[in-house]
Amino acid sequence: MKRPCLRLKKLASAVLAISFGVTFSHAQDTPAADVSLGYSPLYVLKGYTIWLNGANSSVAFNANDWFGVAGDFGIYHAYPSESLTGETYTVGPRFSYRKLDRIVPFAQALFGGSHYSASSGGITGGGSEFSFALGGGADIGLGNSRKLAVRLEGDYFGIRSSGATTDAVRLVAGIVYRIGSR
Repeated sequence: MKRPCLRLKKLASAVLAISFGVTFSHAQDTPAADVSLGYSPLYVLKGYTIWLNGANSSVAFNANDWFGVAGDFGIYHAYPSESLTGETYTVGPRFSYRKLDRIVPFAQALFGGSHYSASSGGITGGGSEFSFALGGGADIGLGNSRKLAVRLEGDYFGIRSSGATTDAVRLVAGIVYRIGSR
């Protein structure tokens, strides 16, 4: 049986290969902002492993064709041995590469907080904790539309709790709506 970390590394490598392995083409118009909504599992790796299912939404404001500021909110739920519900809220810089025809790969570093309803798997609930996400993904344009895209994202998510960091991996698969242009 493969270890969970090895499978996640292979998944992350595949996403990056697909994002950067396409042919180069003309530059895209840069949207002034974009909003996204999607399914987002959160895989907690510390203590005993917990797979939380949830939803993720984000909004990003683009200062130019490569730099923007993103705000991200997620809500998650699981039944490891008891019901566990959590929310994450982070904000930070997003760096995008807009030289490909329909694919916009991005990297981001988000910082903020989280709150969990119970103590489980190394996460202590009952209060707000510091959280951060380091990762990225790609927005893949849908058809001829410049407004709609599919987002595939993967992030390392660190959750500070009781003086220690709980390691987690967050995946996102969703839809993006692009607003305006720069």
